[in-house]
Amino acid sequence: MDLITFISIFFFILLLPLLIFLLALSCFSTKKPTSQALKPYPLIGHVPQFIKNRHRYLDWTTEIILSDPTHTMGFQNPFLAHGIITANPFNVEHLIKTNFVNYPKGQFTTTMLSDFLGQGIFSSDDEQWKHQRKPGIIEFNKKSLKDAIVDTVQWGIENRLLPLLRRAEGRDEVLDLQDILECFGFDTTCKLAFNEDPACLSIEKEEEEKVIMSKKAKKAFGDAQRLTMVRAMDAFPFTWMTMKKLDNGYEKKLRKSVAIVHEFAMKMISKRKELKLNSDLDILSHFESKKETSDEFLRDVLIGYALTGREMVSSALSWFFWLLSSAPEVEEKILKEVEEVRDKQLYEKLREMQYLHAALTESMRLYPSVAMNTFECREDDILPDGNFVGKGWFVSYNTYAMGRLKELWGEDCDVFRPEKWLEDGVFRPESPFRYPIFHACPRMCLGKEVAYIQMKVVAASVLKEFRVNVLLEKGSVPEHELSLTLRMANGLPVQVKRRE
Repeated sequence: MDLITFISIFFFILLLPLLIFLLALSCFSTKKPTSQALKPYPLIGHVPQFIKNRHRYLDWTTEIILSDPTHTMGFQNPFLAHGIITANPFNVEHLIKTNFVNYPKGQFTTTMLSDFLGQGIFSSDDEQWKHQRKPGIIEFNKKSLKDAIVDTVQWGIENRLLPLLRRAEGRDEVLDLQDILECFGFDTTCKLAFNEDPACLSIEKEEEEKVIMSKKAKKAFGDAQRLTMVRAMDAFPFTWMTMKKLDNGYEKKLRKSVAIVHEFAMKMISKRKELKLNSDLDILSHFESKKETSDEFLRDVLIGYALTGREMVSSALSWFFWLLSSAPEVEEKILKEVEEVRDKQLYEKLREMQYLHAALTESMRLYPSVAMNTFECREDDILPDGNFVGKGWFVSYNTYAMGRLKELWGEDCDVFRPEKWLEDGVFRPESPFRYPIFHACPRMCLGKEVAYIQMKVVAASVLKEFRVNVLLEKGSVPEHELSLTLRMANGLPVQVKRRE
């Protein structure tokens, strides 16, 4: 018997009286979440089903939600907390608009994320969240920042992304496109956040040492996300908390990964301060100008923004290129549109590429970068579909399942068809409660416009010069990995060929 197993058994025996008490308390509780498609076991609720399916949690919950008449499932876990998972648009509106104040992130979520994201915007509530939200709104609405984003993305494409693809084409190399897009996102986000280029995607020999350090930080960033999600998938919270105390198992790996990320961010902040850089063209300047702001707080804020730029955009583009590989007619329409706006200014190009905008939006409907969002109920509540939510319960909305509801998207909801979003050739947005990819209302994603700018410029630039051949068996779907974002578990192998 290894040490971890022995310690786990020891603590289980130690905590057994408490567990029995919790089970009894749950048994006598008059209010429990219910689900027609998922029957609970006596005393232990849905824990066995969860443990059996947590490796495919997203697909499992989606299957149950789609089969339930209310598109809502209850989840009973006396060891942790009961909960509700929904794909009902009326429930989503209730959670993020109508009764927003009753559904903060909650203590469990913020505790689970705090080692990695600290006090950043994704792991905070109430005043701490507002303190970061307000300046974020100001910064992302500045034309100077938008111009800086466009310039940074264009520079990255011309000096990093396209040279790498050209070299790979000349050598007939197989590339992991997901990894390349993550490197590209890491470079551009660090440039915008810190005014520093980590050169993760550089192919220049003189930058080789810098590339190694950057890729180490990028890998640690990905590992920290993945291991944080491993925490979330634990049916018994005392397991990861015990492992953290003992510095064992995946908690030890998480601690090391977080340390690398934090060290990288602090070096960036220190270097910037030494050079006495101050610019309206990066996010750090606004927070840095406040005297009470510590370096640790700056680190947490910027890691949160880096998560958005590095992961969410690269995830969306990876699934987009994969979907495009089996939809040549969509690719032809995008290429035609790119050619039609060839001689126009960039902002005008971005505005007029309506079909590309629709294609990216359709791709995110099927494979949203953030597949689930979770909150905690402060006070007892009733959802619009009639389901009861108890104080302290978690409530999640499953964006992945929402994109597969026939009631919302028609009988062909599983088909990648950008035309769903077009009316007379013009993009027609959908209600954010039916399509909460960028959330809505108070928690509306600040970087929505920025994300579309990056995705459209990258997609148009790559497709204009290259054919992207996906090296997967025809008809196969990449296995996804539910990290903090929806990634392809094994990357996206491709070869690129120059267009004639």
